[in-house]
Amino acid sequence: MGCGVCGNVSPPGPQKCPRCGEDLHSRAPRSLERVWAWWIAGLIAYIPANLYPMLRTQFLGSKTDSTIVGGVVDLLHHGSYAVGGIVFFASVVIPVSKFLAIGYLAISIGRHSHLSYHQRTILYEVVEFVGRWSMVDVFVVAILTALVNLGFIMAFQPGIASVFFALSVAFTMVSALSLDPRLIWDDAEESGEISD
Repeated sequence: MGCGVCGNVSPPGPQKCPRCGEDLHSRAPRSLERVWAWWIAGLIAYIPANLYPMLRTQFLGSKTDSTIVGGVVDLLHHGSYAVGGIVFFASVVIPVSKFLAIGYLAISIGRHSHLSYHQRTILYEVVEFVGRWSMVDVFVVAILTALVNLGFIMAFQPGIASVFFALSVAFTMVSALSLDPRLIWDDAEESGEISD
């Protein structure tokens, strides 16, 4: 068992780390509770991220606020189909898919699942990999704000939704990282899907 504090690896058996004295656990304690807590926090932050403006555009003195979906509609209306598709995929499809995948993985532990333990492990790895690409929308807003500032003629400012969106992405990333993937394998052993 590996110590969560100092990293010392001990054979199973001792309850305390011989190096630092910290309690040893073969599985992350209260992993599912932490997953659900961060998942709910991410979902709560995702709601205002879609309701409030993500970007405030000023063009010749007139200001326009755009939500995530409103920005996608504007991009499609102006013929920027590729950019609109990327923003929609990164800001709507990926976050919603992450919520569904993490929720499914957490629910499937301890219950019968239609996916095998191997498929659930792959799903977990995909969610973990995709998590780092979920900030594309915030990155686009940051670049627009930094590069396009022509005073009265044209300027971009981030909206409050960018903060909520960044929080939602961070919370879902922590939620995915809080899930101890060994629980999937333990669940498969208990159900007889794999044997020693």
